[in-house]
Amino acid sequence: SAGSTRSLSSSLIRSSDMEVLRLLVLPALCAAYGTARAPSGRHASRLAVDPAMAATTAFDLKAYMEEKRVYTEEALDASLRSTCSQTDLIVESMRYSLLAGGKRVRPMLCLAATEMLGGDISVATPTAVSLEMIHTMSLIHDDLPAMDNDDFRRGKPTNHVLYGDGVAILAGDAMLSTAFEYVAANTKGVAAERVVQVLRMLGESVGPMGLAGGQVMDLKCEGQPDVGIDTLQWIHTYKTAALLKAAVCCGAALAGASDEDLARCETYANKIGLAFQVADDILDVTASTEELGKTAGKDLDADKTTYPKLLGLDRSREVARELVDEAKAALEPYGERAAPLLGLADYIISRSN
Repeated sequence: SAGSTRSLSSSLIRSSDMEVLRLLVLPALCAAYGTARAPSGRHASRLAVDPAMAATTAFDLKAYMEEKRVYTEEALDASLRSTCSQTDLIVESMRYSLLAGGKRVRPMLCLAATEMLGGDISVATPTAVSLEMIHTMSLIHDDLPAMDNDDFRRGKPTNHVLYGDGVAILAGDAMLSTAFEYVAANTKGVAAERVVQVLRMLGESVGPMGLAGGQVMDLKCEGQPDVGIDTLQWIHTYKTAALLKAAVCCGAALAGASDEDLARCETYANKIGLAFQVADDILDVTASTEELGKTAGKDLDADKTTYPKLLGLDRSREVARELVDEAKAALEPYGERAAPLLGLADYIISRSN
């Protein structure tokens, strides 16, 4: 009868719903909260959960980034003050660029690495501030007429446009030295050997085998027709990835990382550093000046060698994804503790500026 048909249909629907819940929904929920029971039998292969995916299932990256951005902004604001009238101008110039906004990815990476290894972020905060100071120095100098000659950064006039080339150069110099002073003076609750280790890693990241050396090679290769992928990768391993490596490894070191931990963090950071640059190269040709907050198309105008120029846009996007996947694989042993770093890796190649 119609009634028995409806009853049977209802029963089948309920049975089907329960099967979906049992096989798909419940394991996913359990994986997200760390209580999953391993699937077995004929469902084992289709229900097996990628550890990296399980670690990020319940993680809110947007909320995490906003929390750490606000925390970092407060720390940056407190880090730099003029102590006499004679330093008012240079400190004003330094603060203008340091507090001009931005994603604060480098401090986030540092704090996330500390958290992953069970450390206290208050111990890593001076290093997080230092990393942003070093990054800000590089932006001030990068925008100068002798370098990239850009009038806008983060949607605002660049430092030299407001303060002149001389003050901008000196503000960048002072920012770099202050970065090291700040770590040495304010890092508490950790062995002196760890602080020295951090200072060494920060120094390496900005020297000849760091962003300065990478930048020199970048300038040298402008307009050169025979720059290959190996040279391009060398440039960005040091110009871009070196400071990201310092961010992750310094944060890990301050949490007591072992040599094995540091090796995994270094692999992760080098991969996301290259992915970051691939994404930047893509954005330079696909995003507008308004979206970027800086002049779009600068690489093309300067005849720089970029990933899209060598590989094309589609392959460049594939390379960025491959690098991020390799970076995330390096952190698999840390499970859900790595969720912020895994999320930041994805963010690096999905951002719009």
